[in-house]
Amino acid sequence: MEILKGIAVANAINERIGEEMKNRKGTVPHLAIVRVGERGDDLAYERGAVKKMEKVGFTYEVNAFPADISNEDFLKAFDAINEDPAVDGILLFKPLPKHLDEKEVERRICPEKDLDGISPVNMAKVYAGDPAGFAPCTAEAVMEMLDYAGIDLTGKRVTVVGRSTVIGKPVTMLLMKKNATVTVCHTKTKDTEGTCRAAEVVVAAAGSAKMIGAGHISRGAVVIDVGINVDGEGNLCGDVDFDAVAEKCSLITPVPGGVGSVTTSVLAKHLLRAANLRNAQ
Repeated sequence: MEILKGIAVANAINERIGEEMKNRKGTVPHLAIVRVGERGDDLAYERGAVKKMEKVGFTYEVNAFPADISNEDFLKAFDAINEDPAVDGILLFKPLPKHLDEKEVERRICPEKDLDGISPVNMAKVYAGDPAGFAPCTAEAVMEMLDYAGIDLTGKRVTVVGRSTVIGKPVTMLLMKKNATVTVCHTKTKDTEGTCRAAEVVVAAAGSAKMIGAGHISRGAVVIDVGINVDGEGNLCGDVDFDAVAEKCSLITPVPGGVGSVTTSVLAKHLLRAANLRNAQ
């Protein structure tokens, strides 16, 4: 059994970015982070994103707004960031407070600056298999993990647990693009355990602490755990019961230290691609 930690995958991506930057001409890629309020998970991701930008030598700005900002004021401020020629890419933390029109923001964001795939344009491109679209960073991080591990997905039976537009649905499209045979489980699935057990690769992205147990996993399976949860004892854990499942797997990713560690490197990769696209215009 191999435990695939995210740091090795992230370092490989960082190295590719560094090699590309050596011969690159033009301005340094510049990221605009947009945050409303001070949710703990947003702040944690922001710290990771800032640290990554500094590590790869990119510039950034943090645009933090109070949680009670009016919808009109937020849209006006967001438009200014969106239209700023100095900004190559935007990372918007969601969900926004309920009084803000999140769908309108998704419609307004420039697809070429939309690094986390929230624009309807980018979502459509991902679902159509168009490589010009930006997929959500976490979904692409799953693919980076599998690629780094040398997993040939052609014809593989893959079960994705979760159907969110952030991970479940886009990662299903990315897996299918690699010629995997994908089944998606969700809250209405009648036999999630049996469906997972029939798979050679399981991607757990349901957001439910330790819901994937030993009975879900066949011997020799590859398990990618995308979940970030807190268990009953207050400890960070994934959607997979790691201790119960690990001995059955050929490869498994841990939480913390797994897919989440790769997401900010994918963000940096997307930012570089966005900056290159803008330079080419």
